[in-house]
Amino acid sequence: MQFQLSGQRIDVTQALRDHVTAKLDRLTRLDDRIVSLNIVLSINKLQQRAEGTISVAGNALHAEATESDMYASIDILFDKLVNQLRRYREKLCDKHQREVREVRQYV
Repeated sequence: MQFQLSGQRIDVTQALRDHVTAKLDRLTRLDDRIVSLNIVLSINKLQQRAEGTISVAGNALHAEATESDMYASIDILFDKLVNQLRRYREKLCDKHQREVREVRQYV
């Protein structure tokens, strides 16, 4: 999996990088088919924003979070990405189960 962490108007410190990689383990445990993850951290006046995009098997899942604390926005971002990834996986499982049921009906 490719992982890219960048910052706009912010220096990405080692502490921020460590916090993001700790959260990254949660995503990789959930699904091992993640192709890439891009995270952009930015600051706009008093708002600190984290944006993330996951590429999974030809699809892109995107989420963003804005808080007054960068660590809180990273936590919320990863919660949103985990929820999207779970819904995506459930959708794939439902699709495959529906196809199997349709094939069994015709046999």
